[in-house]
Amino acid sequence: MNGTAQLRIPDALLRSTGGRTVRLQIPAPAVPGVMDEQLGLAQPQFQDVVLGPALLRKVRPRIATSQTERPAQYELLLSASSVEKTLGSLAFDSANVLFAQAASVDVGGALLRITSVTGVEAFGRVVLYRLGLVGAAADLV
Repeated sequence: MNGTAQLRIPDALLRSTGGRTVRLQIPAPAVPGVMDEQLGLAQPQFQDVVLGPALLRKVRPRIATSQTERPAQYELLLSASSVEKTLGSLAFDSANVLFAQAASVDVGGALLRITSVTGVEAFGRVVLYRLGLVGAAADLV
């Protein structure tokens, strides 16, 4: 099986199960020569990177607790093909670096924090990324 087919299969599965687009919020590059930015006086800027197809699902807690004690946990399945395109355009070394730099993931207007990243492999290649997310968005799924 060639490389493109390996990435098309998970993309088709994500789209057929209600795939959506999400926005990864990463810090904007620093502007050289701006004194306020060099001194840390400028407000940090973020840029949104659109990724998709993606599928979000709520993760059930292993032990029942009240919702006030613990923020909601989600799992985001994300297409590896969209992540690879982003890596090339933003000059990141790897997907792990991209996700480590991200401030949050915007899913339908709710900002969720990334807690874990796992690459799902098939045929010796990462075809899907599984992100663990937490946040207080009750009506996402």
